[in-house]
Amino acid sequence: MGEILIVDDEPSLRDMLALALEERGHVVREAAGVQQARRALAGGRVDLVLTDLKMPDGSGLEVLEYARGRDGSTQVILMTGYATADTAVEAMKRGALDYLTKPFPSMNALLAQVEKALEVSRLAQDNLALREALSERRGFGDLVGRSATMKRLYELVGRIAPTRTTVLITGESGTGKELLARAIHRTSDRAAAPFVPVNCGAIPETLIESELFGHVKGAFTGAQAAREGLFRSAHGGTLFLDEVGELPPATQVKLLRVLQERTVKRVGAEREEEVDCRVLAATNRDLREQVESGAFREDLYYRLNVIELRVPPLRDRREDIPLLARHFVQRFAAEMGRDITDIAPDAMEALLAHRFPGNVRELENLMERAVTLELDRRVTLASLPPTLQARGGGSAPTPLLLPDAGVSLDAVLAEVEQNLLRQALERTGGNRTEAARLLGITFRSMRYRLAKHDMDDDDTPGQDP
Repeated sequence: MGEILIVDDEPSLRDMLALALEERGHVVREAAGVQQARRALAGGRVDLVLTDLKMPDGSGLEVLEYARGRDGSTQVILMTGYATADTAVEAMKRGALDYLTKPFPSMNALLAQVEKALEVSRLAQDNLALREALSERRGFGDLVGRSATMKRLYELVGRIAPTRTTVLITGESGTGKELLARAIHRTSDRAAAPFVPVNCGAIPETLIESELFGHVKGAFTGAQAAREGLFRSAHGGTLFLDEVGELPPATQVKLLRVLQERTVKRVGAEREEEVDCRVLAATNRDLREQVESGAFREDLYYRLNVIELRVPPLRDRREDIPLLARHFVQRFAAEMGRDITDIAPDAMEALLAHRFPGNVRELENLMERAVTLELDRRVTLASLPPTLQARGGGSAPTPLLLPDAGVSLDAVLAEVEQNLLRQALERTGGNRTEAARLLGITFRSMRYRLAKHDMDDDDTPGQDP
């Protein structure tokens, strides 16, 4: 079934064509001239335009240019009783699929041409959706996700990466704070220089200053050789201070001086050395609370928090779960030499129902486990932990009860429709054609409903992969 627009100033011809096409199950609209055709094309998607060449208010070539300019997947067949080789060649140059002479040889020949044109339109739609999906698939650097919150994060990263501004990255454990820091580094003018990560909470307090700032030979017991320190190792590049809230008070003072003066003084040294490195810091703690309690210096907090980037927990961007899960499956399958390419629907349903307190890191570990244990060519429910298997069987929908005070039926139906659209897209990994099939609607209807609920870009996983 296709959306077809007939443009001709002869009512009898429009009626004849509309009747024949509607009998084939197509949706037909009519226009008596160029201006009506432009309004019809502006009012919604059209898969195929059948247009006369000469009309009282203009030429079918105008309709052709307008239709193809609005949507490259819309196909156009020109019809005329004044066929010449020059006009046929001109029509083809401007993007017409075919050129028919009136009267038509037979209605069956015309209908066959229409079916061919609709198939070309469908393929063009699929190719366009594929290009859009591939362009958006991975997101930004090694970060995976195309939810609205992640897109906004990518935009911020793109704006701040070329600067040397200090950035504080916040978020729960496992959300990907280091990946974000690496993305900033790789898109900056320091990308060719070192990226040096350090976990401030994993270094003993007695060694933290030596690790960060370096030491001279003999500065303390065991210092048998000089050490330049991580700040100097990151010279020209980026130093990433993970879990910066774990730094002891004495080290906080020295870090503040480094950020202000851009010099470091090795433990046991008499003079300071200049250092040129960008500092990115991250924490899963609330540093404001630590400032109020006295555990973290207020001046250091403001020095680090020039720009704050918050990485959302996975539960706040659930539409990214299918994309992330498939990304990890493909990665681990390649690493292990396994022929596993996808995730079964019931397994994906179980993943979508899980709260993921461990965030992206937890999902990554689950997919590694699943690929390791899986015997099929796709991850099945059986390869997930028992706690998730119980969530993959589905359940009967909860009946809706009418409140005593009544309810807005339009609002409830809109919410239900949005929820089902989102679930269908999540289950199919953003494939709109498959999502439409699950919902029993056409691809065009799917696009219309997404646009109606403002889900066409920011709130959906994307286009057909």
